[in-house]
Amino acid sequence: MTPTIHASEVADMSLAGHGEGLCDWSAQSMPILARLRERYAAEQPFAGRRIAIAVHITTETANLALTLQAGGAEVFLCASNVRTTNDAVAAYAARQGVHVHGIQGEDRETYAAHCHRVLDARPHLVIDDGADLTGLLHGARTDAASDVVAGLEETTAGIQRIRSLEADGLLRYPVIAVNEARTKHLFDNRYGTGQSTMDAVLRLTNTLVAGARVVVAGYGMCGKGVAARARGMGADVLVTEVDHVRALEAVMDGYRVMEMDRAAQLGDLFITVTSSKNVLRAEHFALMPDGAIVCNSGHFDVEIDVPALRAAARKHTRPRPGVDQYTLANGRRITLLAGGEVVNLAAAEGNPATLMDMSFANQVLGCEYLLRNAARMDRRVHALPADIDDHVADLKLRTLGVGIDTLSEEQIAYLRSWDQGSA
Repeated sequence: MTPTIHASEVADMSLAGHGEGLCDWSAQSMPILARLRERYAAEQPFAGRRIAIAVHITTETANLALTLQAGGAEVFLCASNVRTTNDAVAAYAARQGVHVHGIQGEDRETYAAHCHRVLDARPHLVIDDGADLTGLLHGARTDAASDVVAGLEETTAGIQRIRSLEADGLLRYPVIAVNEARTKHLFDNRYGTGQSTMDAVLRLTNTLVAGARVVVAGYGMCGKGVAARARGMGADVLVTEVDHVRALEAVMDGYRVMEMDRAAQLGDLFITVTSSKNVLRAEHFALMPDGAIVCNSGHFDVEIDVPALRAAARKHTRPRPGVDQYTLANGRRITLLAGGEVVNLAAAEGNPATLMDMSFANQVLGCEYLLRNAARMDRRVHALPADIDDHVADLKLRTLGVGIDTLSEEQIAYLRSWDQGSA
């Protein structure tokens, strides 16, 4: 079937000049992508390939798209969330020849239409953030799946969804779990999400974190980052978990760990980072202190049961942009940030470019690897090859001017032996 190429749909093309400045600023902190872009411009590894990207349309994502484009790809970009598109960046990327479909604050119907328009191009590779494109390719848009060689997934939540497809024997092509690369989750998730989440809370509320009781729901890499940044700002951090090992790890890291029913009575600020659903529910809202602030930094907007909060409220006000305050029947006020959407992108600028440089280097190198190897790979979720992961870390260290030791031949032989010990 012949691909259908739709014209870009962005909010305002006149914003492209502003978007260029934003992307140039971001690019200054993305030297790995700059090196790859230079190599790809010469080698053209993606010539003749169509690559679909469903990722938050930020300055870093534009630099990712332009790196793939420099390598010869025709790139089709849509947002992975209705509230995380930077309209100036979208306009700039469109002006540079990327096929962009994304508008800040678009409704759900428009969001879905934009996903479909990207898939109408019949991509060969899919870079996903939350697995919405992947879900469509295995559901309503199986017609567009025949040209897909492979995919890559950026998030914990998306990998969960794709592993469910694999478990049911339905996965149509191999997928690399980029989120599981060490140079992704150890840095982007932990340091990036931690900083950008607290940044968003401060931008929206101007609240004082020092001395506050901050409840972090979920102690994966993102939760670890949020907890560390909150503690670093002087908060008393409480952690809730459903995983015994992670809960124990949080205890050993010095946090108080408890059930949400108990934490709900104590917290001043609640941050969900679980990739699960209805982590904060009606029974928790009823227990929260007056003035409690709740927000979500997980990928999907279902971690907080927002409909239940609205239903329980007898009064709703919006005292600040992005801040909804609900007064419950008991007179207590609960403040919801960014409507329950992923707060660090809906209300701030997402993770810093210096970290996204590594995450997106994994994506482009993963694309290059898949085009060479996908035909020989099983239809399942794969790890990013360790040599790519290590290469990205090496490049980052080089750009930072950091050198490390190398093993001697004697040390290599010793480490590989089974018969050399202390004797």
